[in-house]
Amino acid sequence: MRSAQGTPSWLGAVNDRVGLSALLDHGPLTRNRICELVGVSKPTASMMMNRLIAAGVIEERGQVAGNPGRSATLYAARTDRPLGVAIVIEADELRASVVDAAGGERPIVRTPLSRDPADRDAVREVAAAIRDASAAAGTDPSVVHTVCIGTAGYVDPGEEGTLFSETLPGWPVRGLRRTLEAELGVAVFVENDVNLAAIAERQSGAGEGRDVFALLWLGNGVGASFDVAGDLHRGSFGGAGEIGFLPLSAAAQALDEHAVTSQDLAGAVAVRRIAAAHGLDGTDHRSALDAIAASPERAAIIEEIGERVAHVSLPLLATLDPGRLVLAGPTAIVGGQPLAEAVERGIRSISRWYPEVVATRIDHDPVLHGARAFLTAKVRDDLLGTVARLSLS
Repeated sequence: MRSAQGTPSWLGAVNDRVGLSALLDHGPLTRNRICELVGVSKPTASMMMNRLIAAGVIEERGQVAGNPGRSATLYAARTDRPLGVAIVIEADELRASVVDAAGGERPIVRTPLSRDPADRDAVREVAAAIRDASAAAGTDPSVVHTVCIGTAGYVDPGEEGTLFSETLPGWPVRGLRRTLEAELGVAVFVENDVNLAAIAERQSGAGEGRDVFALLWLGNGVGASFDVAGDLHRGSFGGAGEIGFLPLSAAAQALDEHAVTSQDLAGAVAVRRIAAAHGLDGTDHRSALDAIAASPERAAIIEEIGERVAHVSLPLLATLDPGRLVLAGPTAIVGGQPLAEAVERGIRSISRWYPEVVATRIDHDPVLHGARAFLTAKVRDDLLGTVARLSLS
């Protein structure tokens, strides 16, 4: 039996994938430009476009002036299907946005959430997110085939899929993915929020172009993510980077008599205590950070936070020994590069490591940014796989 590899249909499938990829990456293109980008002849490019139009994945989109007296057809990828929905769930809010294979910007819908488990329901909330995000984007919810849910905590990849999260009250503790997929008819990925922030940094932030980096999240809690050559290290049970509950060393504990864990030392409660010690008001994490940002003592406060974060970062450095440590999350955004410099000085003064410490470059909704990037790749792979199968059939 002859293998499909090397046959005209196999070569056509490869060309079609590359041609569609070029349209997704570059937007509408003429046949001549496709030839240049893909490296095929004009007749081959014409056959590619005809097959892709017949498959319903591209369309003709007007004409563009070419040689005198002639015009060229513009071809564009259709991004109305298949689609995904990126969802971020925090303690009191859900945010969602439709994602297509080209990664185009779509509206973000926001839904307030109750903290009462009796008011919460996983299937209902995700179904509403798909419906509302699709309505805001003007797309058909029936063509949504994949969902990425970003939240604090993680799901054990084992058979039971145990959920470890404090931000999803009322959701199934076991079999969450299985339940959502069975009820909604879509593929579901439940991803740690810090891992998604690392994806965002890898794509267009402080991790871009780096072989290895670690991300330290400074928000309500403290968490970490490890990126090795573009792959996230999640661990055997999905809990890699869950450093917030690690007990502190004696040296770290000496900085704050109230602190027992990493989260106690550098999380939201610690930031509020530091703000109060400097005479600043802050009823919650956000207001405390705003007060710090506006304070004439900002530099001294940032230095104090930096010393604490240096101690919190040591387990990451001992585990991965990264060349770059990215500080992300609300506290890191407010602290900016001065905080990164304070952390770098602190690390060098208390340890043998000397990573470059930098502030996040994703200063607006990094978790949703990462969820969109994660999902764009999934939707794109699915679309390109469909094209290849059609070309071979």
